[in-house]
Amino acid sequence: MKRSLALMAVAALCASPALADDEVQYSNDQVTSCLAEHAETPRVCIGLSAAACQNASDAGSTTIGLQECSAKETAFWDAQLNATYGELIKRANEVDAMSVDDPGVTEKITDTLQDMQRRWIDFRDATCKYEVSQFQGGTIMGPVNASCLLRMTAEQAIYLAGSWPTN
Repeated sequence: MKRSLALMAVAALCASPALADDEVQYSNDQVTSCLAEHAETPRVCIGLSAAACQNASDAGSTTIGLQECSAKETAFWDAQLNATYGELIKRANEVDAMSVDDPGVTEKITDTLQDMQRRWIDFRDATCKYEVSQFQGGTIMGPVNASCLLRMTAEQAIYLAGSWPTN
């Protein structure tokens, strides 16, 4: 009996596709080239690399693949968001330092920027939780959450990039 179970386990492992075949094929190229072409309308670029990833291999269209493809593009937008946020914090600190003795300045820009970003994180999480709650018990919950995080992160990155014009 033990030998039969061992043989069945080996057979199951042999029948499984190789791990390398299950990996998604992701590239930021679709989003970056779209952003270069659509600088005035960057929202049209959201999700392009994730969609290409999902279509690039069989693994991309699985539940896990859908999540991975979305997570990889989310990481791209998160890097954009964090870089822009860092630049805004630096700029806010400089302006705050110049206006420290101005009685008309009642709030530091740095403080309001940090507060806004913290509240946005809560808003993002609550929004995605709401969207996922509509699919309770289904395997689509993971992909819905990943897609929501992608969309919300990209939207915030785009918002921050245009939130404080330099002129």
